[in-house]
Amino acid sequence: MGSADLAPQTVLASIAGHLGLPAQLPPPLIDSVIWDLRLPRVLMAAAVGAALAMCGCVLQAITGNPLADPYLLGVSSGASTGAVLVFVLGVGGGAISMSAGAFAGALLSLSLVFVLLGRGSTSSTRIVLIGVVVGQLFAALTSLIVTAAGDADAARGILYWLLGSMSTARWDSLGVVATVTAVAGVVFWMGSLTLDGLAFGSESASGLGIDIERVRRQMVLVTALVVASVVAAVGAIGFVGLIVPHAARMLGLSAHRGLLVGSAGIGAVFLIWADAIARSALATEIPVGVVTALIGVPAFLLIMRRHDPREAG
Repeated sequence: MGSADLAPQTVLASIAGHLGLPAQLPPPLIDSVIWDLRLPRVLMAAAVGAALAMCGCVLQAITGNPLADPYLLGVSSGASTGAVLVFVLGVGGGAISMSAGAFAGALLSLSLVFVLLGRGSTSSTRIVLIGVVVGQLFAALTSLIVTAAGDADAARGILYWLLGSMSTARWDSLGVVATVTAVAGVVFWMGSLTLDGLAFGSESASGLGIDIERVRRQMVLVTALVVASVVAAVGAIGFVGLIVPHAARMLGLSAHRGLLVGSAGIGAVFLIWADAIARSALATEIPVGVVTALIGVPAFLLIMRRHDPREAG
């Protein structure tokens, strides 16, 4: 789907030809649109959707909070700050990539959330409020960095990118995100039984012999790496990690082995269609993060009604 109207058989012929199958490639311009622009974009949306959905599952398990996701806990904001700092100010003279900067920012923001939580209450209200505060802090830092850059054109481009866009997806960036997502998926799946234990609460998990702090540190590191890779590639996309795990649970998936797989599949499909709407609904392409927010905000309100913070506290 897109501004150029292409028949399904043309798309299939282009893909088959590049895969070495017997098929006649379409004209070079059309072939480039399919193979170099649209296919990497669709696959990137699938990888990002799966990655964010799995991260949402993991964060909800290790915090014991059904409202946790990379966006609400400030991870995406921290990753954005790190990536923008490297991109705009050239930290390290080019030695530090945007992915490394995004990873550092994501890790710093999530670590700050846990530091502020301390040993106090871990109710839904407390975690969400601290996450919102941390997210606002890093959003302010990002705005400060962009303003300090002093380049209006660069600032507009960065702000558009920060809202999330698949338009920059190419095969090389797709390879990085897909690899990180696959590795993280294996790590999460191998720790799924531990995540099931955490779902019963910290005291029950400790009684089962689970080293809660070690598990949290490991999962935080992997989650930060995934979110950093996503943000560095396509910007910050909110609400996918929040609403998709709940959609998977509505299908009857509760154990984390099935929940992670189901969330990854639903997240991939959801973001593919959100991106299709973003580039086809209006005459001008809009950021995909706008579409996910328009869908995610009503869904978030429904989740809030199902999980009353006063009861969780």
